[in-house]
Amino acid sequence: MSSMEQLYQQLILDHAKSPHGKGLTDGHAAESFQVNPTCGDEVRLRVHLAEGADPAQIDRVSWEGQGCSISQASISVMSELVEGVPVPSAEVLGETFRALMRARGEGLEEEAEDRLGDATAFTGVARYPARIKCALLGWAALRDALAQSGALDLPGQESTPAPASPVPAASVGTDPATPQEDHA
Repeated sequence: MSSMEQLYQQLILDHAKSPHGKGLTDGHAAESFQVNPTCGDEVRLRVHLAEGADPAQIDRVSWEGQGCSISQASISVMSELVEGVPVPSAEVLGETFRALMRARGEGLEEEAEDRLGDATAFTGVARYPARIKCALLGWAALRDALAQSGALDLPGQESTPAPASPVPAASVGTDPATPQEDHA
């Protein structure tokens, strides 16, 4: 193992032992719960947005979770990385991290890796397909929470109209046992 790989491994272990952002806090804009069915890792993540920022800006991320060192460290690194970042920039960071995972351990261009900072420690994880979902769990939760908050529009996502009431409007709030007049 190279000295760089050892450094990355130590960084992952450090974040797993002393995670940034761990501990749910109130005042969040949205929350997402994600599970990796392959190994059972899970996270409940809350995104806190800065008041009045345009574009929307992540104030902080709080979370609770359990799982392997990779999933927990990745959430910790991500939390640190996106704190104080505008939502569009956080989405770019997320896409860059997803690209890192698709690179299967080959890394990215220097500029992209510089953007990711400590998240480049997960380069080696991408060599193990079964572990990629572990590393992506927190990023999926962040993206989902941002979409739920309305701060992030995902391609192909449309607002869904409220479902039609199964009860005719004329009978809402009345006793269902009492027949209603048909005014048709």
